[in-house]
Amino acid sequence: MNSTSQNHAPTASSQDVGGSGSNQQNTDSVDQQDGTNINDTYTVFDEDGDEVVGSKRATRSPAWQHFIKFKLNDEVKARCKHCSKVLGADSKNGTKHLLAHYQRCLHKPYPDIRQSILVQEKKKLDGTTTHVSNYTFNADTSRKDLAEMIIVHEYPLSIVEHHGFRKFVGGLQPLFKVPCRNTIKDDIKRIYDYERDKTMSLLAKTKSRIAVTTDMWTSNHQKKGFMAMTTHFVDQNWNLQSRIMRFIYVPCPHTSDVLADILYTTLCDWNLDRKVSTLIVDNCTTNDAIIRILLEKLPLKSLMMNGDLFHMRCCAHILNLIVGKH
Repeated sequence: MNSTSQNHAPTASSQDVGGSGSNQQNTDSVDQQDGTNINDTYTVFDEDGDEVVGSKRATRSPAWQHFIKFKLNDEVKARCKHCSKVLGADSKNGTKHLLAHYQRCLHKPYPDIRQSILVQEKKKLDGTTTHVSNYTFNADTSRKDLAEMIIVHEYPLSIVEHHGFRKFVGGLQPLFKVPCRNTIKDDIKRIYDYERDKTMSLLAKTKSRIAVTTDMWTSNHQKKGFMAMTTHFVDQNWNLQSRIMRFIYVPCPHTSDVLADILYTTLCDWNLDRKVSTLIVDNCTTNDAIIRILLEKLPLKSLMMNGDLFHMRCCAHILNLIVGKH
């Protein structure tokens, strides 16, 4: 008995298929445990259950996804694709016994559980909930989630090159290819461009005035100065919204002229130079000078009360100074 007949049903050769159209016969060995002889002759059917040569009748039963039909001594037989067991397959007997064999077959493949996992209902930040659905892996979505994770938690870009992180991700989803540092950096830039365009569109549709807060921040380990600028406004649904416009590195010296120029450029880039209501800053002399420079550059007619309400001192910073003195 050759090894081919133990695991696979015989298939017709190219010469058989390309013949004159009459029924061709092929010989091969069949499992002796099924009561058939090695030298018995039978006609081979294809994977869909159709006879390879001469038959055009299609079989629609799902059983033929797991069995190969063939003729043995003018009797129709079915061979299991998984355990090679041969069963009767006469059309008058139906396919119920074939399906029953498949259910108890010890060699049948089990479905990929990754495709049958249900996504649990999750509540988003905006209060809406997601629907329960089948899990499907999407590499692009996972890459975007990775970039957002790095942004939100301020992880270093080098995390994607850490051996432990790659091993962990490989264990969770072997199909996901962890991108390199440059690729994830480009992904973060694309996310920024998308969010910036979305925020600018939101600000353009806002009919109310927009307040701007700004502050300087110095990193502890690099001793570099950064400026953050945030907008605050009430949307059409009367909900308070806050959006970060810019977080920029400011090289020394941090003079009032340099800081005022950055603020004015940012307001113009975001088309807020005629929609700004107030600028909230810390209570220090440098900020007083910044306000004077900005009032010289901004059109006073576009400001509330010709700019009398433009300068607003941060109440929290004033209270902090008061507590610090005592």
